[in-house]
Amino acid sequence: MFDGQVIGVRLDEIELPSGRRMVAEIVEHRGAVAIVPVTASGDVLLVRQFRHAVGRELLEVPAGTIEPGEPADVCARRELAEEVGCAAAQWDRLLSFYPSPGVMTEELYVYLARELSPRPTDREEEDLRVEPHPLADARRLVSSGEVCDAKSIIGLQAACDRLGIPR
Repeated sequence: MFDGQVIGVRLDEIELPSGRRMVAEIVEHRGAVAIVPVTASGDVLLVRQFRHAVGRELLEVPAGTIEPGEPADVCARRELAEEVGCAAAQWDRLLSFYPSPGVMTEELYVYLARELSPRPTDREEEDLRVEPHPLADARRLVSSGEVCDAKSIIGLQAACDRLGIPR
């Protein structure tokens, strides 16, 4: 139906377990990564950027779309450099999830990045600001609604759990 640069849309005729037939609208997406970069001092580096789809700026973990044939961990390293200007010596895959499995094929891989060092980068066309926040405040940022997108909520909660940050 549609083939764009990031997504495709297709219509699938499916039969439900009840025998009823229907057409499912499926958004094809090659997947994405989200990174929770934590500094030696315990700050998480978040990015603030305008999101046209929702019409406002959001505070998020760095993230990006996987290029065709690119492994998720390679994408995570590339996105950390592009969005935050850092490299990480320690990487842990926290989890993966499907943001909207009723209509979308996207799987999103979440990584914890530590032992950060500056890495010169060209920020491409992205217009964002990097903001350090104490990781200990991450749950408050989520509960207050200041962080309100799924990948960031899930990533921050998983990183806090992994690093033993109390609820």
